[in-house]
Amino acid sequence: MYLAHFGLKEFPFGLTPDTGYFFPGAGTQAALNTLLVALDSGEGLIKIVGEVGSGKTLLCRYLLNHLEAERWATAYIPNPHLTPAALNHALLAELGGGMKRSLAYGLTKALEIRLLELARSGRRAVALIDEAQAIPLESLEALRLISNLETEKRKLLQIVLFGQPELDTRLSDPSVRQIKSRIAFHDQLTPLSSAETPAYLMHRGGLAGATRPLFQAAAAKKMHHASQGVPRLLNILAHKALMLAFGEGADQVAPRHVRLAGRDTPGARLTLFDRLLPV
Repeated sequence: MYLAHFGLKEFPFGLTPDTGYFFPGAGTQAALNTLLVALDSGEGLIKIVGEVGSGKTLLCRYLLNHLEAERWATAYIPNPHLTPAALNHALLAELGGGMKRSLAYGLTKALEIRLLELARSGRRAVALIDEAQAIPLESLEALRLISNLETEKRKLLQIVLFGQPELDTRLSDPSVRQIKSRIAFHDQLTPLSSAETPAYLMHRGGLAGATRPLFQAAAAKKMHHASQGVPRLLNILAHKALMLAFGEGADQVAPRHVRLAGRDTPGARLTLFDRLLPV
């Protein structure tokens, strides 16, 4: 494709959450700071909400890598649409509890024993649950019961919920009001600002090997307008715009390339001028 043309070693705008491309925009950095403060203070339940494509999974995996480097015991649950038993089993497996113990004591007790072992060894345990809006109500109640496990000084397991705004709707159900009341820290991921979008494009391009800006200033401005600062949509538009620029043999992405990419991308916001202007 266009890698050699632009002097890139890899595609800079892939959709797979790659922590090597983590960009500390204001909204993302604020959410990360909230998470680190909350975890350091030992709070049991933490919630991060963001719209589709706002970078929740990337933030979750970035935090996971940070905690593992700090020798936390971590459990990562990417798909929490699980029954209470299956959720307990997944947490136990992620924390190294083993199946034999669960057969001997039952899942909940086996999880408690494993968490106590970790606490006695000086390791703190955290569960990072992505796509948390998919958790069934009965499994949210199971999480509340797990969050009750504690020593005299701190919680045995801290839980971070990453979810779309529908998570707030789910937590408003009267049947899970107790778990909602225990969320001590929460934050919301916000889109990139108009000033951050050009920096985001430069950041990812540079990490992929670019030695010069891939986007003209006017193109970067149009990219922000079309994507509304949503990282996933930015990546889709950027990839298509680079393909179009390569097809023309252009050295940089121009506004017309962004306009054409936007016409081909559901969810892109274009002006009436952009929609009507001939190709």
